[in-house]
Amino acid sequence: MRTVRVGLIGLGTVGSGVVEILSRHRADFVTRAGVDVEITRFADRSEERFAALGLPADACTTDAADVIADPDVDIVIELIGGTGVARGVVLDALAAGKSVVTANKALMASHGREVMDAADTHGVDIMFEAAVGGGIPIIGPLKHSLVSNEITAVYGIVNGTTNYMLTRMAENGLSYGAALAEAQERGFAEADPTADVDGLDAAAKIAILSSIAFNSRVTFPQVPVEGIRSLAPEDIAYAFEMGYVIKLMAIARRVEGGIDVRVHPTMIREDHPLASVSGVYNAIYVVGDSVGETMFFGEGAGSLPAASAVVGDVIEVARHIQSGCLALVGCTCHEELAVRDVGELVTEYYVRLLVADEPGVLAAVASVFGNHGVSIASVIQKRTTDVGAEIVYVTHRASERSVRAALDEIEALEVVDSVGSIIRVEEL
Repeated sequence: MRTVRVGLIGLGTVGSGVVEILSRHRADFVTRAGVDVEITRFADRSEERFAALGLPADACTTDAADVIADPDVDIVIELIGGTGVARGVVLDALAAGKSVVTANKALMASHGREVMDAADTHGVDIMFEAAVGGGIPIIGPLKHSLVSNEITAVYGIVNGTTNYMLTRMAENGLSYGAALAEAQERGFAEADPTADVDGLDAAAKIAILSSIAFNSRVTFPQVPVEGIRSLAPEDIAYAFEMGYVIKLMAIARRVEGGIDVRVHPTMIREDHPLASVSGVYNAIYVVGDSVGETMFFGEGAGSLPAASAVVGDVIEVARHIQSGCLALVGCTCHEELAVRDVGELVTEYYVRLLVADEPGVLAAVASVFGNHGVSIASVIQKRTTDVGAEIVYVTHRASERSVRAALDEIEALEVVDSVGSIIRVEEL
């Protein structure tokens, strides 16, 4: 058994977790996994982190290129993030004949094909389990355990920040602003929460999962995305009255002629397993033609959960190196399925309108819906205020394009003050 040597680039939250796990369990990996793994080089722009982690000075550098050029390094771990410097680091490491483990969802969602092709060209591994579910194993199961299935759908709650906020809004009646401030105070949300609350983080993750599940490349820009900024406590309360909960859902389904993929707030039945996923926890629900319905649940972020997935990939690559079978499972995107336009989506819709409190409003709105072929399943006047009334509509199944066209016309009616919320209702 030879020692497999690792170079770690990026010593932030996840990187420090990787150092901790490997220092704590290195001896265990020899007996449990049959490999001896040692981190021998470290790179970070902040020299203070070297001392904080107690790393030997002669193994540390502020230049990632030093790690890539080291002939003794077998595996490079990239934990920089982003698609600029990190892309160059990953491609350079692969070109140097070193396998790469990364947690970089943005890179794999936007440049996955380029990275996978580079790994194939140079006959090395690229692994990225931590890029999607943090500590939740999902990429490995899709590529290995579930490979005997045709995957028909993947549904995910894959952003802990927004799930925490929606949980607090549902259980404690907090406003969006109050929930965000609390998430930031507790360290669950960044100072700039855009990637989380606007759904961009979830969109990158579902692009990766779609590519693997359906064997067809889906990139981040192809994913229609809506965040949670427009949700109000009353929407969550009304959903609860109707037997639903609201989650920021990442959805990918195999449909006739292509793939339906999207991220948006979604009303799902309160008795569905995903409805009970609360706080910062994540869950990914996979449906296969043979296995049926499966769910992967756990902490989707944090130093040690994400580092757990990174180290798991390192152990797997080390096994490949030791047995001489690198690049065992590379890119599986051999199909070319179209990503369906979101306008073709057919589902039910929840619509909350603020209208004038006067006769004829219901008839005027219903007439517009009818003209666009949108059938109303229920309508409830929820409350009356000094400036008007609040009405909630739930439609029967209708196309996204028809509902949007109807609402554009409805919002222009004199008796309608504004469209408060539009939420898709999914029967998963």
